[in-house]
Amino acid sequence: MTANKSKASKTKRRLGRLPGDPSEAETLARMIRVDQAGEYGAKRIYEGQLAVLGNSKDGPVLRDMAATEQVHLDTFNRIMTERQVRPTVLQPLWHVAGFALGAGTALLGPRAAMACTVAVEEVIEEHYADQAAALGDNESELRGTIEKFRDEELEHKETALEHGAEQAPAYPALSAAVKTGSRLAIWLSERF
Repeated sequence: MTANKSKASKTKRRLGRLPGDPSEAETLARMIRVDQAGEYGAKRIYEGQLAVLGNSKDGPVLRDMAATEQVHLDTFNRIMTERQVRPTVLQPLWHVAGFALGAGTALLGPRAAMACTVAVEEVIEEHYADQAAALGDNESELRGTIEKFRDEELEHKETALEHGAEQAPAYPALSAAVKTGSRLAIWLSERF
């Protein structure tokens, strides 16, 4: 192996990239695209929950969490425009699926709605932590935004736990289903 090939191989390993992996620019675009899609989906989940539970004792808590998600969505909409990143082509699907998930879990009761929040936020916590770890110093502003939003998503998880999420009927099955759907939505939104 020549010295140049050896050096190139070491550089690729250090950057965590292999031949055929997306470029750094495409990786950033995927991050921004999926984060915007996720915040859009979260907004729609809360809209579905509020359609069912908006006048209940849990309405104010849901409205507060929904307001935070709107700030997150507005931020990623701005970042997408600034960086000229296209949205996911699946946004119409997330429009319907997010609302249906929110309304469906709310119809099962307030605890099921909170269980949905816990499951989604656990996946997002992991997702945002992975993204923050992958971003270099030249993306410190984006990393800071992601870390701030991760902390706010953790607050939503804690709030939902305080409101009885774990007492929802069939909590383990509901949580597993929502987590699986969330991970699939992340994978799809990054790519399409």
